[in-house]
Amino acid sequence: MAPSLSQAYGRRWWMAVTSIIENLFFSAVLLGWGSLLIMLKNEGFYSHLCTENVTETHSNVSLTEQTIWLSCIEQEEILNLGFTIGSFIISAATLPLGVLMDKFGPRPIRLFGSSCFALSMALIAVASYDPKVLSAIIFIAVSMNGFGGICLTFTSLTLPNMFGNVRSTILSLMIGSYASSAVTFPGVKLIYDVGVSFSVIFWVWAGFACLVFLNCFINWPGESFPGPEDIRYTTMVKLRSEVVDQKMTEESSFTQETPKEQNVTKQQLSTDEAPSDGTAAQRSPRFYRSVCSPIFLWSIITMAMTQLRVIFFMGAMNKMLEFLVTHGDPNPSEELVKEAEEKVNISPSIFGTLQLLCLVSCPLIGYIMDWRMKECEDVVNSAEGEKSPSEPPKRDRKIQKLTNAIRAFILTNTLLVIFGIISLIDNLPVQVVSFVLHTAVRGFIHSCCGGLYAAVYPTNHFGTLTGLQSMISAVFALLQQPLFMWMLGPLKGDPYWINLGLLVFSLVGFLLPGYLFYHQRQIIKEKAARHSLSMSQSAQESNSLNQTNDSAKYQTNGNV
Repeated sequence: MAPSLSQAYGRRWWMAVTSIIENLFFSAVLLGWGSLLIMLKNEGFYSHLCTENVTETHSNVSLTEQTIWLSCIEQEEILNLGFTIGSFIISAATLPLGVLMDKFGPRPIRLFGSSCFALSMALIAVASYDPKVLSAIIFIAVSMNGFGGICLTFTSLTLPNMFGNVRSTILSLMIGSYASSAVTFPGVKLIYDVGVSFSVIFWVWAGFACLVFLNCFINWPGESFPGPEDIRYTTMVKLRSEVVDQKMTEESSFTQETPKEQNVTKQQLSTDEAPSDGTAAQRSPRFYRSVCSPIFLWSIITMAMTQLRVIFFMGAMNKMLEFLVTHGDPNPSEELVKEAEEKVNISPSIFGTLQLLCLVSCPLIGYIMDWRMKECEDVVNSAEGEKSPSEPPKRDRKIQKLTNAIRAFILTNTLLVIFGIISLIDNLPVQVVSFVLHTAVRGFIHSCCGGLYAAVYPTNHFGTLTGLQSMISAVFALLQQPLFMWMLGPLKGDPYWINLGLLVFSLVGFLLPGYLFYHQRQIIKEKAARHSLSMSQSAQESNSLNQTNDSAKYQTNGNV
């Protein structure tokens, strides 16, 4: 039996903490592809393709036997195709998930997603028993892994609606744990290097994924989480405060309702019980208007560009680092090959460990998105148009949201450009800085878009808009596979020209904050015009009232 919204509100902190942990270990773990690729090579996945053009060998040592697997460019390309498919599903599946979640809520999607993730881990473990025959299962496994992981991530993005004014900060923590999940495979590789069996690791991982299913089954409600502006949100908190009297103060401070606002809430409840089609249409703009808005279209361009930049770096990282050591030498010495292998094995672990910085960087961007939001006008007060003359004027909520979004996107795009510049430097130790910047950009861009959509668009459009944007970005990011093949083929492993082209392309990201600034100025002008119009109307009313009083006094004196 699914808990009610009121019960879920009481468990919101438990669900938030467990969602962060689940996102960290069970969401987009495929983004730690560099470490998984090394393990797959060591286990002999698609090693049977390497009959010619052998580039290196990998040994899998156990207590009883030693197996040496060959490695070649053909193996690299087909395994990278698996990563391309999995990363595509992580982003593309968000559109149907958004539509389904807006209709059915997060609970059934999260249950199905955790089941898919557990099955994907089991399939990888099964394929490792005979990789020569079962290597093709890896494509099914990474597809289910990407789909199950994004189900867990996407359903957790509506949970911050339960946290009021700190919604963007909690949302950033969710996205930060999702972005930090790339650290999971590097951690698994450390366990693998100690000598734990590859199949045992993935069977245990599948078992832990079943606990995610159980946690969702017990704690997550069947309904979607209402936003703070939703009338169900206030009703949910009020009902809970009536049941638990000793928590009355905590609940009332959370909603901060005055008696006047409670009357407004009752009137809204009575109105919402029998809404007419006309009023329902007026409350929320139509979906096609949100999709065709310039803000959404510019966000798609920005996200598609950033997604391609980020995914290409993750898929080609091992080969790029190898080129920095060998410098494209067609006949490297044994010492150079050994040095390249050692550094390539260490670098994914460093890269994966740095992904934990997303847990810090995402709340930072969330703090920027929430900057001075508590100083803004309340929705109820602005709707009534009543202000106390003694109170100082408050900030406009919509203008402040746009100001915060502009700052966040400018910071993110600046870091992306710096990352592109450092990627062009032919120095391996300097690339550690690019790892840090890559981590920050991954966390920032998703938090920026999530915060922007939550600020500008209605709550019931959030899931579908986020899904549509992610799907279009995923389709565009498929270009990373031909770019990877181009780098290994005509460019002979040299990523310089590809990185240079992506650097120039990343400058497009500054167009979105530019349009947001223009849109903000238009809103300020419209607000100033409305204010001057209301002031002139009030002055006219005051003059007419004074004239009426003067004529009344004149009549009274005449009568006397």
